[in-house]
Amino acid sequence: MPCLIRLLTPDGLAPVNYSADSLAAASAHEPDGVYTVARTFNTTQVLKFDAHLDRLEDSARREGIPLRLDRARLRAALRQVITEAGFGDARFRITVPARQPDHLILSVEPFTPPSSDLYHRGARCQTVPHERRSNPAAKTTDWMEARKRIQDTFAPGIYEGLLLSEDGHILEGMTSNFYAVVDGYLHTAGEGVLPGIAQQIVLEIAPAIVPVKREPIHITQLVSLDEAFISSASRGIMPVVEIDGIHIGDGFPGPITLALREAYLVWVNANLEEL
Repeated sequence: MPCLIRLLTPDGLAPVNYSADSLAAASAHEPDGVYTVARTFNTTQVLKFDAHLDRLEDSARREGIPLRLDRARLRAALRQVITEAGFGDARFRITVPARQPDHLILSVEPFTPPSSDLYHRGARCQTVPHERRSNPAAKTTDWMEARKRIQDTFAPGIYEGLLLSEDGHILEGMTSNFYAVVDGYLHTAGEGVLPGIAQQIVLEIAPAIVPVKREPIHITQLVSLDEAFISSASRGIMPVVEIDGIHIGDGFPGPITLALREAYLVWVNANLEEL
């Protein structure tokens, strides 16, 4: 099923001159700029939508793009595109072109959640040395193409790549934030990463379950990790059970990860809002 793509111009919604079967395929047609990606619930409900727009504006500022969002107008236009698409729950991307920031690209595809088996058994990841985003705190479109190039080199079964600092600390996933449980603390990088929207929720709910240290773990600590997981707006909390062929803990999602995932889902259900 092809995705639905519209331009939100100063004059209203307009079609684009290309088509694509997915958000990933549509990215090849998009100009340099900044973007955000999220999903809907119950067709037109969203989570922390203003936080997405806050980060979009911050990314634009960091990239020198003069962006002034009319949030009410954007909400209405996105709702119209999602309703027109008729997908039910949808995954959407809002892209701000650097050279024409008043022509937002709204791309919508059906939302397909990761398999329940993946949440139950956990994901396999690998570290990605020598690959970094040029501006970690900004969500830029050039990273989408670089990310695809890296993912094409992964062995079958690898779900996510993990980016390292120059000295070997695990900073974040290529499409997610990364967390590790070691010695009774939840570790996640506090700088050099893209602040995640799902991460905001994790950091809010975590202190009631496990103390948090905004410090990354080093790649040499993999053998001593008790648990690990990643988070993103589309996936929520995804357990990680293997990194670079090393089993994390006992090789299954751990109790702290599962408790955080349960608390995360409760938080989500209590905080959905209409577009």
